[in-house]
Amino acid sequence: MSFAIVTDTSANLPIEYARENDITIIPFSFYIDGEENTCIDAENYDGAAYYAMLRAGKVVTTSQITPARYIEYMSPILEAGKDVLLICLSSGVSGAYSSSQLAARELAEKYPERKVISIDSRGASMGEGLLAYYAVEDRAGGMTIDETAAHLLETVPKMNQLFTVDDLKYLKRSGRISGATAAIGSVLNIKPLLTGNKEGKIVSFAKVRSRKKSVRELARLYAERVVDAENQIIAISHADCKDEAEALRELVCAEKPPKQVVMVCHEPATGSHVGPGMLAVYFLGNERIL
Repeated sequence: MSFAIVTDTSANLPIEYARENDITIIPFSFYIDGEENTCIDAENYDGAAYYAMLRAGKVVTTSQITPARYIEYMSPILEAGKDVLLICLSSGVSGAYSSSQLAARELAEKYPERKVISIDSRGASMGEGLLAYYAVEDRAGGMTIDETAAHLLETVPKMNQLFTVDDLKYLKRSGRISGATAAIGSVLNIKPLLTGNKEGKIVSFAKVRSRKKSVRELARLYAERVVDAENQIIAISHADCKDEAEALRELVCAEKPPKQVVMVCHEPATGSHVGPGMLAVYFLGNERIL
């Protein structure tokens, strides 16, 4: 294996996929009643109980990955003689990418013969995680770490990440959206459609009346914007709204069936910022919607 692929828990990768493809996952921390938690296995955690806790009013806080944690996880890989391709949560919503660059500089001094390439996904959940899928395919196809990194950097601006939420208060409370965007949620029965823009920041780009229409609109936008769907892996994430996620998958596959759909319950750290009821679709288009 020519290089190691490393990402973080925000990438929301199914744990068996990560294990089968030798992907190292670095955990974000989230805090409940002051107690630190991490969740490497987002596929099997009790998402229903977690989001029910948020609905009941429990406040969860998070912290970014520190340079020390990046160094802790990547050092053994470099010591084993492998280069590292690191895929990070969007710099538009977290300082983790900056931390990774600090770690990479320190590791370069300690392991001058090795490479650490850090990629700013400008995304979260499967907007980040799908990049790991592409990296696995590139590595299996014999591409070098530099070629794979170049491919991912070309892919980032094409990654559409479209989602809706039940309540904007979670994004507002954590500072992930502006006051103007948050004001949309104060209108009765208006459901905002949001995206990660070119800078990786969360912005609203449309609004619809009713949750049902927002699910249909996500499917319509997918059909309108997806490129070469039959050869794509796309993804859907949800924060304890599995039935709507299944409905979205059916609509997506009826419109323009992709090669594969990966569906995940949104992991708890970034899930605390989007809140219960978040529903998202991730796919490649010619460019991002904003």
